[in-house]
Amino acid sequence: MNKETFVFIGIVLGILVVSHLFVILIFPRLARLAYKPVTDRGRRSMQQFSNALKWGLFFVLFPIIEPLISPPDLIELGKHPLFVVPAIVTLAWIIIEFSNVLRYAFLDNFASNKEDNLRERRVLTQVAFIRKLFIIVVVVIALSAILMNFESARKLGAGLLTSAGILGIIVGFAAQKSIANLLAGFQIAFTQPIRIDDVVVVEGEWGKIEEINLTYVVVKIWDQRRLVLPINYFLETPFQNWTRTTADIWGTVFLYLDHTIPVENLKIKLKEILEGTTLWDRKVQVLQVTDFTEKTVEIRCLMSARDSPTAFDLRCLVREKMLAYLQENYPKALPRSRVLLQRDGEGSTS
Repeated sequence: MNKETFVFIGIVLGILVVSHLFVILIFPRLARLAYKPVTDRGRRSMQQFSNALKWGLFFVLFPIIEPLISPPDLIELGKHPLFVVPAIVTLAWIIIEFSNVLRYAFLDNFASNKEDNLRERRVLTQVAFIRKLFIIVVVVIALSAILMNFESARKLGAGLLTSAGILGIIVGFAAQKSIANLLAGFQIAFTQPIRIDDVVVVEGEWGKIEEINLTYVVVKIWDQRRLVLPINYFLETPFQNWTRTTADIWGTVFLYLDHTIPVENLKIKLKEILEGTTLWDRKVQVLQVTDFTEKTVEIRCLMSARDSPTAFDLRCLVREKMLAYLQENYPKALPRSRVLLQRDGEGSTS
C-alpha cells in the first residue's frame, strides 16, 4: 500500500477512536448536566442515543474532517456516496434518537401513574403523535438527500417532475383513505376524543387505549387481546369513553329478591361492606328498590370507585358479600316460585 492509503486508514481509525472516546468519556458527563433521567424509559432513551452517537459521530465527522487533512489524491473520498450515504443515515438516526431523549425529558415532568392523570395522558398523546410525524419527516428528508447523491436518481427525479400532476391525481385517489386517516390522526391528537390509557368500550369490548399511531389505534382488551381499529373510527363511530373527563366511575349491583326482604337491613349491610374495603372511594353509596314484579323485587346497589377496574372489583365484592349475607340471614328471601294447591269439590287437588 502507498503512503496515501496509510494516511487514509489512519484518518479513519483516528476519527473512529475520537468519536468512541467522546461518547464513552465525555458525553455521559455532559448529558448529566443537561438531563438526569428519573424513569427507566428516560434512561433507555439516553442509552439508545449514546449508541447512535458512537457510530453516528464517525460517519458524520468523516466527510467533514477528511477533506481538510487528507492528501490531495484522496480529498474527494469524503464526498463519495460510500461515505456520504452512511453519514446521512446515521445523522437521521442521531436526530431521531435525540427526539426520543427530548420526549422523555419533557414527559418526566408528567407522572402518568397517579390516579387523576387526565392532564398527563393528554400531553402524552400529543407528544407521541408529534414525534411519529417528526420521524416521518426526518426519514423522507434523509431519503431525498441520499437520492441526490446519485446522478441516475437526479435524472429520474427530473423525469418524474414532468408527470407530477398526473401522478398526484392517481396517488390522491389511491391513497385517499390513508390521507383521511392521517388527517383524523391530527384531529384526534389535538381535540382528543381519546387519549393514551383511556378506558373505552368499542365493538362491544372493554379495554384501554394502548397506542395511537398515525393511521390506526390499538385497544388493549381486558383479557390481553388487542383490537386494532382505523383511527377515523373514533371520529365516525359512537363509542364509550369512561375516562373522558375523570377516571371516577359509579358501579351498580342488582339483586332480585322475594318481596319479604327487609330493605333497611340491606342498606345497613351495604354500608358495612363498603366501609370495610379500600376499593370504595367514599363518595357514593345508595341502595334503592328500583322495580318489583309479581315474582321478585329489584334492588339496586350503587357505589363509586376511583377507576373502572377498581369499580369492577368492588361490584364483585358487593355481590359476594350480599349473597353470603342473604344465604345466612334471609335464605327464604331468595327468589322462589309459589304454587297454590286447592281441593276441588270431588276431593282431588288441582
